[in-house]
Amino acid sequence: MEEQTLHILNECSSGCKMAIHSMQQVLEYVENEKLEQVIMAAERKHKEIAARTAKALTCYGEKGKKPGAAAETFAWLTTEMKMLIRDDSSQIAKIMTCNMGIQSIMEVLNENPEADRESKNIAGDLVKAEEHFADELKAFL
Repeated sequence: MEEQTLHILNECSSGCKMAIHSMQQVLEYVENEKLEQVIMAAERKHKEIAARTAKALTCYGEKGKKPGAAAETFAWLTTEMKMLIRDDSSQIAKIMTCNMGIQSIMEVLNENPEADRESKNIAGDLVKAEEHFADELKAFL
């Protein structure tokens, strides 16, 4: 049970960090005030979930999983290249939608049925936050 719980929490930790980093990266390109508000609200929600995740990990003596260096570098380069090609609200919305970790969180949830309720709740809240963010981004596509 503990191993499965830690697996979910570490995936949430990594996912939140990647999402927050991506949001911060594109904010410098945002010119649309409404899009900026949507991204900043999503960033705040992800930071809240990241804090809950860190608190839960602390109970197990863990600090959380960092995203892999290769994954972080690839995500950063991909975003920068796409923004060089086209830096409008639609492009930003597409990038943010593509960077969502819904699939990876759902896979980890399904692969770890014995994890504790708190870790499953945190993962579920992360999925909901990303789904809500994706829904809000549709207006900019």
